[in-house]
Amino acid sequence: MPGLIRRLLARFFREMTAIPAVVALACCLATASYFEVAPAFAAAVAPVSAANAVPTSAAPAAPASAAPAAADPGSPSNAVHVVDAAHATTPAAMADPTPLRIGSKRFTESYILAEVLAQAVAARTGQAPVVRQGLGNTAIVYQALQTGGIDLYPEYAGTIAQEILRSDRPLTLAQMQPELAARGLGADIPFGFNDGYALAMRAADADRLGIATLSDLARHQDLRLGLSNEFIGRADGWRGLARRYGYRQAPVGLDHGLAYEALAKGQVDVIDIYTTDAKIKALDLRVLRDDLGYFPRYDAVVLYRLDLPQRHPRAWAAMRDLAGSIDERAMIAMNARAELDGVSFQAIAHDWLAARSQGRTAPAPGSGARGFWAKLFGPDLGRLTAQHLLLVGVAVLAACLVAVPAGILVHARPRLRALALGLAGLLQTIPSLALLAVLISLTGAIGALPALTALMLYALLPIFSNTCAGLGEVSGSMRQAAIALGMTSWQALRLVQFPLARPTIIAGIRTASSIAIGTATIAAFIGAGGYGERIVTGLALNDRALMLAGAVPAAALALASELFFEALQWRLRRHARR
Repeated sequence: MPGLIRRLLARFFREMTAIPAVVALACCLATASYFEVAPAFAAAVAPVSAANAVPTSAAPAAPASAAPAAADPGSPSNAVHVVDAAHATTPAAMADPTPLRIGSKRFTESYILAEVLAQAVAARTGQAPVVRQGLGNTAIVYQALQTGGIDLYPEYAGTIAQEILRSDRPLTLAQMQPELAARGLGADIPFGFNDGYALAMRAADADRLGIATLSDLARHQDLRLGLSNEFIGRADGWRGLARRYGYRQAPVGLDHGLAYEALAKGQVDVIDIYTTDAKIKALDLRVLRDDLGYFPRYDAVVLYRLDLPQRHPRAWAAMRDLAGSIDERAMIAMNARAELDGVSFQAIAHDWLAARSQGRTAPAPGSGARGFWAKLFGPDLGRLTAQHLLLVGVAVLAACLVAVPAGILVHARPRLRALALGLAGLLQTIPSLALLAVLISLTGAIGALPALTALMLYALLPIFSNTCAGLGEVSGSMRQAAIALGMTSWQALRLVQFPLARPTIIAGIRTASSIAIGTATIAAFIGAGGYGERIVTGLALNDRALMLAGAVPAAALALASELFFEALQWRLRRHARR
């Protein structure tokens, strides 16, 4: 039985060789180049893949005279690409031959800080860190750190104390270290600014209603609150704030990047903000004073695996040189260039490091803006295309290897076929984000493995159902005629039924490919790369042009897939007439 199925699959794929050699070669080259820039994706069974690789220009070398700043023990603290080090000043290798892996959360400031860290390391060591941008909220990025998928990421001391360590009081860096060390982690390198949580509303409305503090807000329970989903669920977020101030409103969950637009359009009246957000001033918002002192300080630091300084000593030294180097004004300016001007995170980090090394002021907001076409045909287009093709190709191929043999085995068994179709159909009803969450929990991994598994599961139904339907459409008389000619049942299946069912099976693969191309954009929410990386970043920035720059290539790829399968089926029909 296994040998027969293997021969059937070999014949099936052999007869699909209508794919032009140049297309096959292009796919191989895309896959090879992707594995070269993101080797961790190739090992998809690893806890986290390095799926978001994008070359950027190297950062200028940090000044040699800069001394590492010590952490202040008294202050309580709050898309993957490879940074190009081709022009780095010191090409010596690090102690650990594996590249440093830097993660980030899915909001502007975290993207930028991850870039600053990566480019500073590249300039000092000559080795390119892998940057895994936009992995998700605190829980997801923290899990990636714990499982070894990343080595460090920018975090905030208030978040570490209350969300990760579950402390009911603010902690200093020194107070955090014992509990973090027990988990194999450490916190260090305070950047020099506090980015706290706060609530804000339109200044005109605040003046009209006489609202200046969070206590004043409690007297206006009719106001509509639009809060980020993470803030609603955090230990130091909405629930504790509502208890402290006596709020009774039921907030609406919004993506942080979209909340500002909702507020500007009057769809909500109050949103949660980060105090270094650039749009506070741009939209003339009033930040409400925390008069009861609910929020702790959220000083930006680096949360890292405890063995990192030993594994990458020179990279660690380069990052420690950044301690105390970014104040709130500088961070707001960098956020503004990303959110208001559409400048790439790589360019913002490069410009800030260059200005720091040369002792000059970093570019102000309003410089380096990019239009839609520049974003659409940006330098990351080739990388994202390779990643998206790889996600879709591997998932659909895996689905074929499962669904086609399964269809062959059960097509003549009505009860078993109905059960299998029901299970495959049930998988289609699970929302993609929910399925990804379940798979992350089951596999303990973030990135390629759960993304590929989800895409494969979604591709099963059309391939399996079409395999059963195609074989079922072959008339019984054809099979009986083959047996009358001396064929065995399995020879009749292989030489008569399967070739006749092939067009229907290919139609199922065609449908599965279209589904996978669209669904693969969701994979970027867990750091698996592809065109969704632009969409996710555009959501974080509320950048419609960037979201469209991710959606348009995905639509073009879906159209190309349809044209390819149409040409393939035409070729097979022509071959069958001969």
